[in-house]
Amino acid sequence: MHIHILGICGTFMAGLASLAKSQGLTVTGCDQNVYPPMSTQLEAQDIKIIEGFDPSQTALNPDVFIIGNVITRGNDLMESILNKNLPYQSGPQWLYENLLHDKWVLAVAGTHGKTTTTAMLAWILESNGLAPGYLIGGVPGNFSSSARIPDNTSKNAPSFFVIEADEYDTAFFDKRSKFVHYHPRTLILNNLEFDHADIFDDLEHIKKHVHHLVRTIPEHGRIICNAESRALEETIKMGLWSEIEYFSHDKEWSYQWQEDKQSIDIFYQAKKQGSLTWNLIGHHNASNALAAIAAARHVGVSPAQSIQALSSFKGVKKRMEKIAQLKNGVQIYDDFAHHPSAIQTTLKGLNQTKKSGRIVVVIEPRSNTMKLGSMKTDLLMSLEVADQVYCYTNNLTWDAHKLFKGYPKAIVSDNINDIAQAIVDNHQSKDHIIFMSNGNFSGIQSKVIALFQ
Repeated sequence: MHIHILGICGTFMAGLASLAKSQGLTVTGCDQNVYPPMSTQLEAQDIKIIEGFDPSQTALNPDVFIIGNVITRGNDLMESILNKNLPYQSGPQWLYENLLHDKWVLAVAGTHGKTTTTAMLAWILESNGLAPGYLIGGVPGNFSSSARIPDNTSKNAPSFFVIEADEYDTAFFDKRSKFVHYHPRTLILNNLEFDHADIFDDLEHIKKHVHHLVRTIPEHGRIICNAESRALEETIKMGLWSEIEYFSHDKEWSYQWQEDKQSIDIFYQAKKQGSLTWNLIGHHNASNALAAIAAARHVGVSPAQSIQALSSFKGVKKRMEKIAQLKNGVQIYDDFAHHPSAIQTTLKGLNQTKKSGRIVVVIEPRSNTMKLGSMKTDLLMSLEVADQVYCYTNNLTWDAHKLFKGYPKAIVSDNINDIAQAIVDNHQSKDHIIFMSNGNFSGIQSKVIALFQ
């Protein structure tokens, strides 16, 4: 079987391509913007990537075209597929029909923390011999790729698949959230806030779509829900037909910081389950850990076993990933955070754990929500703990200069090279420099590191 994937370099579609390739299928694909880390992963698997969407690609004659949600009507290749009445499917539909339909699916949903929590849960299951399949929206440090099929060949044991359950729409012809296709038996709901202003009208609209997911959980399935989220509480009140467990500071699953701030005590029903020592920072990561531990318990992994596994968890690329330690103690991080809440939480965690030095934030408001400006005031508030801010204003529909006017610690520019030079010229010893973008940020990270040499 041959599949050709339109939009193959997106994290989900690249993962799907890897899964199909590992099943022995012929996999090709195309995309407009081809860049690491997904392009590197695909090349390593000998998956051919074609630049652009030329209609001539229909001559590849695959059995089916898999359509990513970045593809719109008017795309030349898509129009040719429609005109010639060629077979096509969305990625989530293909994934369920060809791989997930007979698996115990553990799905991780929520506005923030999906990628990290999915990687945590997959690593817990892997460390405890369950050999899960997984599809993660990033490159996890404990695995060699973002996706793989399950390695469980026993007919008497469940075959597990851990998946990042994205709320974004499925395709131009299927405006439901991707996650309704996955039919999980174990579901993590990490949090719920307004995001994706290009497809959702407001928070109520998102809650409706999340409840569509809740409706798919079987009676003996289990939802692991963040008790701190009022929006999730309101969503669950729309109707619940399955088991549910809550996590937060004071619910069934809870944690307490140790004084050194690099260790947390994990509790279930007020009974200590063990202590987790690791290098991750912030309340959000502790919350992610609780969710992963609770979900793993649903498939038979004890909290003590999960804690042991997480002690060797290596994180995910671009999730507060330290990419360089330079002269004068300057440390450089790469981070995916693009929603104001995630930005604020990440910076707060760094501020609580750093021993010295300034926090320097270099931000690209790149997501569709941020480009539309619906959260620009929240963005300003999320940067309060930063000592210095650089904002790259490429393709914004609002005036960032106006937003940051009267904010003396901010420098705003649409020139990536000027920002890179200013970062180096204005740096101080022991600075913590964090690049925040949900894209490749025009390669500014490498530019800055090179200028420091």
